[in-house]
Amino acid sequence: MSLLNDIPLSALHLYLTAPYPCSYLNGMEARSQVATPSLLITTPVYSELVRHGFRRSGTFTYRPRCDTCHQCVPVRVVADGFEANRSQRRSCKQHANLNATLHALQDKPEYFELYRRYQEARHRDGGMDDDSPEQYRNFLLQSHVDTMLVEFREDGVLRMVSVVDVLADGLSAVYTFYDTDVPHSSYGTYNVLWQIELCRKLELPYLYLGYWIKDSRKMAYKARFQPLQGLRDGEWQPVVTEAQR
Repeated sequence: MSLLNDIPLSALHLYLTAPYPCSYLNGMEARSQVATPSLLITTPVYSELVRHGFRRSGTFTYRPRCDTCHQCVPVRVVADGFEANRSQRRSCKQHANLNATLHALQDKPEYFELYRRYQEARHRDGGMDDDSPEQYRNFLLQSHVDTMLVEFREDGVLRMVSVVDVLADGLSAVYTFYDTDVPHSSYGTYNVLWQIELCRKLELPYLYLGYWIKDSRKMAYKARFQPLQGLRDGEWQPVVTEAQR
């Protein structure tokens, strides 16, 4: 089965997973459409797949294909059109002393320790809070595309790590984890703002933020970065929330 008629990826194939419990909507079942083989999904191929709503976890490239629910919307921020609101400007000021450095994917014990503490604090009983070092490496440190790891340190102390893919038309935020023990911090917001600014510096038009679900509290933050576009019915369209109407 060829992947998509409108892109030259005839060597790729799709398959549907069996249903599994949805991670975001209680009581719902999810299914994913997976692109294979993973070794053929290079940066140019993956860039095209992302434009068609795919995302990756390690070397596993997928998009939602649920039987009865269609609430997962791929979203991207239009970098040049973005203007920070008051809360976001406050986050920039609050974390202005963070020092960001770019690296190739690498494995450090302090990364996993920060990741483990983040999962325990933010995703307890969510299936990732008991990840082994091997599961963590498979999830974040394996990639067949152009990927970088960003360290954010404060006075030498590791505060946040972000894994980011570099695409033909933007950056894709793979995953970010940070120190949850710092009171009143807004590391997550600051990280998205930092990636938007990096898009501008690299002259890339979009920051892809993965999937947004209107009714998911975990994903509500994505709609605060405007202008935001969502992929619906095969077209990227503006995402406007009720609060913005």
